[in-house]
Amino acid sequence: MEAKIVEKYINNYVIVAIFILLGILLPVVALAFGRLLRPNKPNEEKKTTYESGNEPVGEGQVRFNVRYYLFALMFVIFDVETVFLYPWAVAYKQLGLFVLVEMAIFTGLLLIGLLYAWKKKVLKWNSI
Repeated sequence: MEAKIVEKYINNYVIVAIFILLGILLPVVALAFGRLLRPNKPNEEKKTTYESGNEPVGEGQVRFNVRYYLFALMFVIFDVETVFLYPWAVAYKQLGLFVLVEMAIFTGLLLIGLLYAWKKKVLKWNSI
């Protein structure tokens, strides 16, 4: 009986090992095969920067204001978290009062995060 259980676990590990091996091998083989098949004829014109058919002007690196990243991060946080509200709202009747309390705590934590960002003036947009 114990030998069957050990064999079952070993089979599970073998399956996982096969999937890991395939997950690594398939992309490597596909990329190597593509490298062998594609044409490779570099010249100076192909190595230049391309911007919609125009010669590039100015520096290639531009500094952006950190507010762009803060707004994007705030959007991602609140957008992703609101996605969690939909399944809860759909299944609310089956879940009961306990889940209502959990969701109230969840939205409360989101509100605390929003108030913190508001207090730190992350949401205030000033021109540079």
